[in-house]
Amino acid sequence: MISTSPAAAIYARISSDPEHEQLGVGRQLADCRAFAGRKGWQVTGEYVDNDISAWSGKLRPQYRQLLDDIRDGIVPRVLVWHLDRLHRHPRELEEYIEVCEPRGVPTVACVSGDIDLSTADGRLIARILGAVARKESDDKSRRIRRKHEELAQAGAMAGGGTRPYGYQPDRRTIEPAEAATVREAAGRILAGDSLRSLATDLNDRGIRTVTGRPWTVSVLRRILLSARISGQREHHGEITAPGDWQAIISPDETARLRALLTDPARRTNRTPRSYLLTGLLRCGVCEAPLVARPRGDRTRRYVCAKGPGLPGCGGIAIIADPLERFIVEAVLYRLDSPALAAVLARPAGGAPDEPGGSAQTELEASSRELEQLAAAWGERQITWPEYLAARKPIEARIGSAKATLARQTRLTAVAPYIGDSTLLRERWSTLNLARQRAVVAAVLDRAIVRRAIRGRTTFDESRVEPFWRV
Repeated sequence: MISTSPAAAIYARISSDPEHEQLGVGRQLADCRAFAGRKGWQVTGEYVDNDISAWSGKLRPQYRQLLDDIRDGIVPRVLVWHLDRLHRHPRELEEYIEVCEPRGVPTVACVSGDIDLSTADGRLIARILGAVARKESDDKSRRIRRKHEELAQAGAMAGGGTRPYGYQPDRRTIEPAEAATVREAAGRILAGDSLRSLATDLNDRGIRTVTGRPWTVSVLRRILLSARISGQREHHGEITAPGDWQAIISPDETARLRALLTDPARRTNRTPRSYLLTGLLRCGVCEAPLVARPRGDRTRRYVCAKGPGLPGCGGIAIIADPLERFIVEAVLYRLDSPALAAVLARPAGGAPDEPGGSAQTELEASSRELEQLAAAWGERQITWPEYLAARKPIEARIGSAKATLARQTRLTAVAPYIGDSTLLRERWSTLNLARQRAVVAAVLDRAIVRRAIRGRTTFDESRVEPFWRV
């Protein structure tokens, strides 16, 4: 027997549900079903957007499906817990009215009664409620933003959400086993491991994230970039103050991790690397970078590629295996050189005549000076030309400190082997390709590969000219 009861579709939404427990939308659905039962309506569909804010402007898939079904005549009536579950933006309300009005589809809210969008009064009420909801959202957003700014300046914890990896539920006390994983990850990344190889290793060992899921590159990168693990508070990506919780790694390690992981030159594509020297070789004819290009028999080669979108001249090709062995031997020899030992012994932070100087300390101090300078100009204590004149040397110091941190980060990969290349030689075959690459790139800036001598079929060392970073 076909039911003749009036039909209604329910829409439910909650803005924040990071644990995806769906308790909030569950309560809305229960109230709407009970309301429909009292009215004698048959619920023909339920549309739920969980953990999606209507104020943020993010796509709400089920809301869009609801609109499509209204257009197709599938939904004759919409039932919501409150009208602000549907909209927070007036522009969305206007679109909703345009869809519902010509089809005579009323909207009913459990806590406020019918909103008949087919009448002028109903549309007026809906628009007033929408404007009030938008005002409430704006006020709430402003209060939350100001609260987080105050917490950041005081070094206090923001709280909420899933507990941070490495910490117990109080978010302050270190969780020993997870903290050991964080320290291991930080050390291995600074030593040259890739995020992908590290995430794979952690998953293979059965180590899981704080939510019990396998590691991904993005999750691992986010944790290692976070100032929290070094006991520091950050706001919008900037470190603002020491935090009121225990540190897992040092602030200096966080600074070096950030310098490494945010380096624009860092390789971010997902294809596993199979060539040790990609990006480190230059053509001796046109100076274009050599690229990996195997022969038809799969013999690995580096070539100066010529063609559409390729800058090379096509005049250079060299077999990869003997070239890589030669460069590795040269790097091992370089590690025992007095010049490299002198660079490593230089005080952390720049000039040798500044004992005890720290690039991290300089970076933090100069960043604070830049903020104070901007505040002084904002309060009209200085003129715009004075601001520009003062900003230039501060930015120069910031740039110098960041460059020093980047250099120190590169040298982390070779620090254990300075003056003792025998140790590295013994371990070389056990290092993965990412770690080997980090060791080579820490010492070698580039190598020029020149034309081969006609008729010579064996590897010719005289074709290769290394240029060292240190």
